Amino acid sequence: MSDTKPRLKRPVENVRAELLADPDTQRIAKSLDMELEAYVELVLDYAQNPDKEPTLIVAPDEELRAAGYNPPSTQDVANFFIAAANGELGIGPPKSYYTGFEASKDASDKPSLRGDEGQEQVTVDEETSQKLRKHVPKGGGDRI
Repeated sequence: MSDTKPRLKRPVENVRAELLADPDTQRIAKSLDMELEAYVELVLDYAQNPDKEPTLIVAPDEELRAAGYNPPSTQDVANFFIAAANGELGIGPPKSYYTGFEASKDASDKPSLRGDEGQEQVTVDEETSQKLRKHVPKGGGDRI
């Protein structure tokens, strides 16, 4: 059995166009302070070379500032991880997880299926509530 990782199966030009148009890709590039085109080329490089390992460079903050980077503070990094743990980064599941039948976030313009829109909740005192409960049939083994 081979341990080689799969390479792109579609033309690079098509994948590049999709990545450039994808709002998630644009958001990620912006969050990394990268030009969209440079980020897409980096993604494509890893997609075309799946055995390539990402580069991780650890450098002191002074060297990063001298090179023109603004490193985050320890508190900024802690806040980032806390936000990630709380699901506040705005990164959700892939689009393939959605069917298209999910409830819309803003259903205020749609009528209620309960039929009680525009009606006030009826308040009943305890005495009346007890009287009404007497008329409700009790459950039993013979009830379906």
